Amino acid sequence: MDRDNQFIGQSLAFLDSVERASRAAGLNRPVLVIGERGTGKELVAERLHRLSPRWSGPLVTLNCAALPETLIEAELFGHEAGAFTGATKARAGRFEEADGGTLFLDELATMSAGAQERLLRAVEYGEVTRIGSSRPVRVDVRIVAATNEHLPTLVEEGRFRADLLDRLSFEVVTLPPLRVREGDVPVLADHFGRRMAAELDWPFWPGFGVAASEALLTHDWPGNVRELRNVVERAVYRWDDPDRPVDAIQFDPFDSPWQPKGSAAKRQAEAAVPHVMVAPAPAAASSATIALDCDDFRAACDAHEKALLEAALRRCRYNQRATAAQLKLSYDQLRHALRRHDLIDRKSD
Repeated sequence: MDRDNQFIGQSLAFLDSVERASRAAGLNRPVLVIGERGTGKELVAERLHRLSPRWSGPLVTLNCAALPETLIEAELFGHEAGAFTGATKARAGRFEEADGGTLFLDELATMSAGAQERLLRAVEYGEVTRIGSSRPVRVDVRIVAATNEHLPTLVEEGRFRADLLDRLSFEVVTLPPLRVREGDVPVLADHFGRRMAAELDWPFWPGFGVAASEALLTHDWPGNVRELRNVVERAVYRWDDPDRPVDAIQFDPFDSPWQPKGSAAKRQAEAAVPHVMVAPAPAAASSATIALDCDDFRAACDAHEKALLEAALRRCRYNQRATAAQLKLSYDQLRHALRRHDLIDRKSD
């Protein structure tokens, strides 16, 4: 997702989260942004900052998960020269850098207990003390924090301070995953497709073919919008004929027909899938019986396909990856077939 087109979508779930963030932007209060990977938590933090009275001040970001516990406090609050090994000169922390603006703390749930305690004091009293110093420094900072964890559960488990959660959760903006944003996949896919086509100097954007459109609609998108962008851009880049609609989608960039049969990765993948023989469909649902009892060709095919799927699921103990392997289908193809026959909620892996 590029910064110039950060909010694209038309689903009610998406519009509700954008509206919630926009309303909270004007208040000088902490905001928690909750969402899965790839849903755009950092983009919401930018929106909260740009629509706030602090828009002309700095927006400073710290990924709490990217730093070891021994360094995160120094990054947040700064340090004096000689405070610890390697601290050859004094350095301001992120709080001081964000003075007059917004401090975005990503992956908040990974913060250590000690850092949580010092963060609470900074939020409550509006001052920080550098490591190795006894002199507090006043700061005027708005906190926006993000996580993909359920913080109330972490509080119950003793892994997150309840008082800190209370201080940071004046407003909570929950970003919906792409799989529940009904109608947004085609809009986003078309946007990313057009941008990639322009980057490749195509004379025009031909759009997606029927097969590609169906594949995009039926995928679960565990990586959300970030994954969608990668998949679409890769599909356009690999398409050889810009005069025809793009009609080939590859969700896994590591999937290759040229992968050596005896590779360690191949052996590991095969070992993870139990080898189960699929029994034939029950006689009552055989193709011959269906053909005799039904004059509707499509209905007969659908009934036979459903019977095969049910039999394969039972034999594979409802392990969907094993079922896909035995039926020589990709996992996404199997999931699409299960949805079509209303079998997706069956006991699965």
